[in-house]
Amino acid sequence: MTNPKFPRRQFLHLAAGAVALPVMLQIARAQAYPARPVRVVVGFAAGGTSGLIFRIVDQWFSERLGQPIVIENKPGAAGNIATQTVIAAPPDGYTLLFVPTASAINATLYERLPFNFLRDVAPVAGLVQMPNLMTVHPSVPATTVAEFIAYAKANPGRISMGSGGNGSPAHVIGEHFKMMTGVNLVHVPYRGGAPALTDLIGGQIQVAFIDMAASIEYIRTSKLRALAVTTATRSEALPDVPAIGDFVPGFEASQWVGLCAPKTTPTEIVDRLNKEVNAALADPKIKARLADLGGTVLPGSPAHFGKLIADDTAKWSKVIRFSGAMPD
Repeated sequence: MTNPKFPRRQFLHLAAGAVALPVMLQIARAQAYPARPVRVVVGFAAGGTSGLIFRIVDQWFSERLGQPIVIENKPGAAGNIATQTVIAAPPDGYTLLFVPTASAINATLYERLPFNFLRDVAPVAGLVQMPNLMTVHPSVPATTVAEFIAYAKANPGRISMGSGGNGSPAHVIGEHFKMMTGVNLVHVPYRGGAPALTDLIGGQIQVAFIDMAASIEYIRTSKLRALAVTTATRSEALPDVPAIGDFVPGFEASQWVGLCAPKTTPTEIVDRLNKEVNAALADPKIKARLADLGGTVLPGSPAHFGKLIADDTAKWSKVIRFSGAMPD
């Protein structure tokens, strides 16, 4: 019961103000953010494909936020060191994680992690999705996926499949291909995609499922032969190259990158970041530069990006268990 000396109208006015105050504070906080540079932690060494993709976006993104974007490379443990750094950071929107497909793979590849990726991060926005290329050395007597499957089944255990390391996207995509086709390819792990690509060009290995950004120029100059893209549909960057799914029904795999924040980052800050990322991805120049690398932009809500991470985590879990892959 209200105090008889306290007018009911004044009481209701104050009560309504108390309810509205948190909302007003959230709006004020979102409007004030960011007040200083935003750090993006990348789990790989500078100069790789992932870093290249983000640098296409980051200047535009920085201009939209009105603050510099500071990229901090923390390589090691397939990106897990960077992930742990961001999860432990204050959830204030000033420390973000550059998230690649490896994050979905690592959830199963590593038996004991000090975090649960799906539980401990807040998805912010997807950036770009890219196909890998099923690529062979020109000496391989196959010009289509069907011909390669027949050749591999006629030569079980004699064809080397290179990748950037155990559990790398190129490795698990190759294992996915093996699982769906029944071919016996010998996996040769390298310490990174660059040396694997070098040996594929030199003919030391015969096939690799390499990301398009790294291999597209070698395809265009005929130093390597692309049999197919790993995505469900063809890529505009190589329109004459079919999809593996045209020969292996149901096959689909891709690499993607995006941004996440610590789990309890305020929703209004996550939404602000998502809005600015999507605005950057809508810029025709950025879309064209990403498309030239074979990339397709991934606009959408934080929930959309979260679903992509969860779906791929479940997908790669099955492939890793099938292959018995273990981290280096």
